[in-house]
Amino acid sequence: MSKGKLREQLKGYQRMKPLITFKEYIMIILCTIPYAIAVNLILVPHEIVGGGLTGLCEILYFATDKFIPIWLSSFVFNLALLIAAYFTIGWRYCVRTLWGVLWYTIWLKVITIPEVPIITDPFMAVILGGLFMGIFLGVVFLNNGSTGGVDIVAMIVNNYKDVSLGKVMVICDAIIIASSYFLPIPEQFYVEGMDIVDFKIKRILYGLCMTVSYTAALDWIMSRMRQSVQFFIFSTKYDEIATAINQTVHRGVTVLDGTGWYSQQPIRVVTVLARKQESQMIFHIIKSIDPNAFVSQANVSGVFGQGFDTIKNK
Repeated sequence: MSKGKLREQLKGYQRMKPLITFKEYIMIILCTIPYAIAVNLILVPHEIVGGGLTGLCEILYFATDKFIPIWLSSFVFNLALLIAAYFTIGWRYCVRTLWGVLWYTIWLKVITIPEVPIITDPFMAVILGGLFMGIFLGVVFLNNGSTGGVDIVAMIVNNYKDVSLGKVMVICDAIIIASSYFLPIPEQFYVEGMDIVDFKIKRILYGLCMTVSYTAALDWIMSRMRQSVQFFIFSTKYDEIATAINQTVHRGVTVLDGTGWYSQQPIRVVTVLARKQESQMIFHIIKSIDPNAFVSQANVSGVFGQGFDTIKNK
């Protein structure tokens, strides 16, 4: 393939990038719907306060006798955090986060909080609410988005202090959930002669259970969908394939020297490590350049380093 033709093909792959970005923005819109449903229809009717900025907005909502709506306080807090993030983290992080925040705010506004809980069992509401929030927030993250909140705080703190994001988020969540102890008991749950302290402790425990359910679901969806794959590509057009993958998928490519044992002929092998969701693009590149290429793809249990996960100290 001539250099001119290869250049034209690379331009064609680059034109696919806006379509991928458009898909990610659509996924962020769709996934913030069930996330808002979990908050307004499942958790808030039981006055279950979880962690994160949503939990803080719930506390403000209940403490003011439902005067300050959750959607309004959530948007104001997130906007303030995004302004701070703009000057500390950079505008690229803020753009998609603002997109997620806007649509999350819209759905919180549109979805009406019922007077009577739809799910009568509070423990079932805790589990379902946590699962909904964790799974769909995970999909938002995988599409390079965010709904804002405590993860912005964690990013800002991590930018200045050598503290892990997870630790910052756990500390924030613990403070917010513990603060729900000081909320008044709602009229629909009050029974004369009831143990008030017992009710408040149960509310904290429900909040902790919701956070555990949410975290477990988030970790599960992230580990399932953030899998990495390894490619071994055997082709006489190895140089064109390597260039196309490097310039289009923006993944590092290594070309290994090998020998075909039967033919005793030298051969070049292209090896690539990529995210699983990038596989379709890589296969498309290989097929368009050399339909007769021999390709081996395998799942890998962990990839650490630039462009993948951070190396962990075990």
